[in-house]
Amino acid sequence: MLSSATISNSAYLNRKKKRLGDMLIEENVITSEQLDEALKKQKIEKKKLGTILIEMGFTKEKDIAVAIQKQLGLDFVVLAGLRIREDILRLISDSSILKKHVMMPFAFREDQSNTLYVAMSDPLDYIAQDDMAIITNMEIQPVVATMTDILATIDRYYGSAEAQAVAEQYTRERETQNKTEETVAEVDSNAPIVKLVRTIIEQAVRQRASDIHIEPLETRIRVRYRVDGVLLEIGSYPIDMLAAITTRVKIIGGMDIAEKRRPQDGRITQIVDRMEYDVRVSALPTVFGEKIVMRLTSKMTLSRDKKLLGFSDEELMKFDKMLANPHGIILVTGPTGSGKSTTLYTAVSELNTSEVNIITVEDPVEANIDGVNQVQVNPKADLTFASALRSILRQDPDIIMIGEIRDVETASIAVTASITGHLVVSTVHTNSAASTITRLVDMGIEPYLLADSVVGVIAQRLVRRLCHCKTCRKADTLEKQLLGIPDEEDITIYEPRGCTECNDTGYKGRIGVYEIMPVTNELKRKITKNASIEEIEETALLEGMQTLKMSAARYVLEGVTSIKELRKIVYANDEDVQKGRV
Repeated sequence: MLSSATISNSAYLNRKKKRLGDMLIEENVITSEQLDEALKKQKIEKKKLGTILIEMGFTKEKDIAVAIQKQLGLDFVVLAGLRIREDILRLISDSSILKKHVMMPFAFREDQSNTLYVAMSDPLDYIAQDDMAIITNMEIQPVVATMTDILATIDRYYGSAEAQAVAEQYTRERETQNKTEETVAEVDSNAPIVKLVRTIIEQAVRQRASDIHIEPLETRIRVRYRVDGVLLEIGSYPIDMLAAITTRVKIIGGMDIAEKRRPQDGRITQIVDRMEYDVRVSALPTVFGEKIVMRLTSKMTLSRDKKLLGFSDEELMKFDKMLANPHGIILVTGPTGSGKSTTLYTAVSELNTSEVNIITVEDPVEANIDGVNQVQVNPKADLTFASALRSILRQDPDIIMIGEIRDVETASIAVTASITGHLVVSTVHTNSAASTITRLVDMGIEPYLLADSVVGVIAQRLVRRLCHCKTCRKADTLEKQLLGIPDEEDITIYEPRGCTECNDTGYKGRIGVYEIMPVTNELKRKITKNASIEEIEETALLEGMQTLKMSAARYVLEGVTSIKELRKIVYANDEDVQKGRV
């Protein structure tokens, strides 16, 4: 029946009637009570048991994989760091079978060229192994891997081809059925344009993208992902697909598909690999058609433990001391995309207990936090930051989070609220901690009120982390000067190289760089006297503040990031070097 295709003898011999739940109990991953609860839910939702256990928070994907590996005596593989050979990839022409069974072939067995190693999230799925044996005409040796790792690898090697195949299918159907853009409103989940938009979002999540750009050019549609702050082109489609793509995005984003002349905003909730993502959509008319930008955020990313944000021990101690204040203003500052929202949400999550009433005013609400009252700004209904804040003060709040202080009215209410016994956390767009104080003074806030209300300012940026494939070299004279190191001292710094795990960029992930300025008594006196940015910063430096440049230089010396990333944060001029600010 299998013709010449066979499953490896060891696989047949190991086909013992082992059940996942029993294996996880044996490895102390879950309890029997948790298994019973999950099995009841599985009967209703008809999902795989592993998926149910993870969704219920009883265990993690990695723990399940390790337990299966131990119980079945199989190997465990991390695909992210491997480069899979072309001849292996050519064995599978259609990636749908790989996604269906969550499996990925990655290597030939050295001593048996007819044996194929296949990464599987469920090595007990023998039907999947049979299918793979038939397709490849080879013996299959299962190896354990996590589902997230497998799906990300499938996207890395087959994603572009899959999206192009969907695009070609849409073109064929449009030609044969004479479809118009209005017909893409259909809810059929298998419709080509529906699959294409879903695939674009799923691949973005698996490639760790923060934004998706769908851009109409003169003759084509360009799709780019922003990964670790840098835009990367990942696909290109015929320009005649633009209307269908934009219409589909507008439908799922709750936008007006008939309006094409004015900018629009929408919102999509999408579940990818068991995690819920909030997708903010912006449509903007351009010369060649509407450009779509989708910003991806997940609740888990925004409310992570503050220890994971990149604070040093000293910075963490200063941050904790700020949050311990019963009232006052804590300000987070930096340009767009510098991680301000993550820091704010982390602070709110830290303060979120049943004993306090927390209310936020945001534009837009980026993630829902359990137990926090969140207000969405709506200018059409005359619900601005200022008007919402006035109402909030009548709601008996203990802690108020303001998405952004944009005008003097909002700033005045925030200051008043902090002085009258509330803790206020907010953001301002300035370049440094010291300039935040002078910006609020320029807005029209009295210096003595600021001195009395502001308890601390955090300026921040994000730098890319070097991947483990980084290379080292000696720093030259200019680089030593930038790092504040004497020229006679030998210093090793690291540079990006590139591997499969980092998509040949040399970087993987980002980390925060901080400038934390607690407002001490001496700083209060300076602020009251309407001191300049330089005077405020000089005082803060004497009291131990580390500037953004100093914090980034520390990361360079530790091998966390590169000198190139330091230069992106700020250009250090001669005066900075002489004053020891770098």
